[in-house]
Amino acid sequence: MKIKGPALKYGDNIDTDAIIPARYLNTSDPEELARHCMEDIDPAFPERVKMGSIIVAGENFGSGSSREHAPIALQARGIGGVVAASFARIFFRNAVNVGLPILECREAAEGTRDGDVLDIDFGSGVIRNLSRKRVHQAQAFPPFVRDIIRAGGLIEAVKKKMNRQNLRRPAS
Repeated sequence: MKIKGPALKYGDNIDTDAIIPARYLNTSDPEELARHCMEDIDPAFPERVKMGSIIVAGENFGSGSSREHAPIALQARGIGGVVAASFARIFFRNAVNVGLPILECREAAEGTRDGDVLDIDFGSGVIRNLSRKRVHQAQAFPPFVRDIIRAGGLIEAVKKKMNRQNLRRPAS
């Protein structure tokens, strides 16, 4: 999977309450969550996001509570992926489970500025900063994780796998 888009730069310790404030957790509607995504730390976020924008952040992105709402809100807002120096483990897991492409790469996170255009190949882990003419290498996911993200999340990946298995079974 490849994406190309402008970077939206954030610092360290962006927690799930900053991504989607707790006062909106009475819904799981992605469109409603998207309307409030990042509003407390970046009121201009909705105007800054272009379809396929890439969040670039520092350490511990997605820390805090274990809500799936955070990666869902980012996806629904149009975020194509996230590159961070590091992720909170629960956010990392939730992002994969909902199909939000993410990569850990300290060098890319530190070397990217707000508005830089990034070209990312999540399959190989190559992050190209087209604005600064730099190339960074992140650890690519193993094939089974890439399959989950490409399918649109864990549930969709399991459905596809079950459908393939059912197609191979002889009719009774």
